[in-house]
Amino acid sequence: MNAPTPFPGPAPAQVAFHRTELNAILSLYGRFVAAGEWRDYGISHLKDVAVFSVFRRTAEHPMYRIEKRPNLRMKQGQYAVIGMDGKILKRGNDLRQVLRVLERKLIRAID
Repeated sequence: MNAPTPFPGPAPAQVAFHRTELNAILSLYGRFVAAGEWRDYGISHLKDVAVFSVFRRTAEHPMYRIEKRPNLRMKQGQYAVIGMDGKILKRGNDLRQVLRVLERKLIRAID
């Protein structure tokens, strides 16, 4: 006897960071951890967005969110760095270029 399939069709696709994207983000994250600025992170893979959240402490709101929204690739750009207040600090299609807005903050934190 064949059991019925409860949810026919393919599973809903999720947006995720690619290995090269995660390497760039985690490299920056490691430098901030070494400087004592960041202490924790979280990754969320949802239907239309992947989010890398950065925390100063575990039990607070994220300081920054690095988002990947492939639907915006042809519009404003699929990558965005968003501050704690929800303000978009940088947006574009080149992840390394978008992450530079945070690298400038690292240079000031070390000085």
